[in-house]
Amino acid sequence: MKSIVDHISDYVLFDLETTGLSPETDAVIEISALKVAGGEVIDEFSTLVNPMRHIPYMASSVNGITDDMVKDAPLIETALKDFIAFIGDSVLVGHNIKRFDLPFIQRDAVRFFGRQITNDYVDTLFLARRYLPELGSHSLESLAYHYDVSYEGAHRALADCHINKFVYDFLGKEIASPSEAAKQVMACPVCGNVLKKRSGKYGDFWGCAGYPDCRYTRDC
Repeated sequence: MKSIVDHISDYVLFDLETTGLSPETDAVIEISALKVAGGEVIDEFSTLVNPMRHIPYMASSVNGITDDMVKDAPLIETALKDFIAFIGDSVLVGHNIKRFDLPFIQRDAVRFFGRQITNDYVDTLFLARRYLPELGSHSLESLAYHYDVSYEGAHRALADCHINKFVYDFLGKEIASPSEAAKQVMACPVCGNVLKKRSGKYGDFWGCAGYPDCRYTRDC
C-alpha cells in the first residue's frame, strides 16, 4: 500500500465501527463505503457485522450499535468479502485509516483470505495536519466544524463517510491553494504524515508524526 497525499477524483471512501480501539483484540461491527467517480458519489456499500461477542457499553454509547441490532447481520468473513469486491483496486480514502481502519481490515483479510489489501490510500488526517496546521485538533468532528459541515448522524459508518467526503473536497481546495502556514509544513517522504521537530540523544531532528508506524527521521 502507498500513501497518497493529494486530492483525487476517483476513489472509495470507507469507515468502520468497532467494539473498541484495538485492532488486536476488538472486532468490526459496521463497514460502510462510498464509491466516488469524477468527484461524485456513484454507489454506496453499508452493512452491520455480527462480531459474535457482546458489544461493550462504551462502544454502543458512541456509535449507537447494540447486540440486538447485529444479531442477524453477516459475519465479518462475508461482510469483508463483499467489501473487498466493492472496492476493487480503487484508491481508499478515510480519516485516520492508516492507524485505525486499515489495521482492522488487514487483520481480517489475512485471517480469512490469506492476503493483505494492497490498495493505495489517502488518509485525510495526514492532509488536515499538513494543510491546516493552525487548527488545534484535526479530528473529523473538528474539521466538520471548521468547514461548517453538518455532523448529524456521526459515529455511524455511512454518515461518517458522507461527512468525510465533504471534508475531503474542502481539503482539495487547501491543496490547490495552500496557506502560507501550510507551505512551511514538512511532510514525511515515506508515508505523507507531517514531520515534527524532536530532541534526541544526539540533538534535535525531524521525525515523522506517524511514529512508531513510520520511523523516518532527518537531521535538522
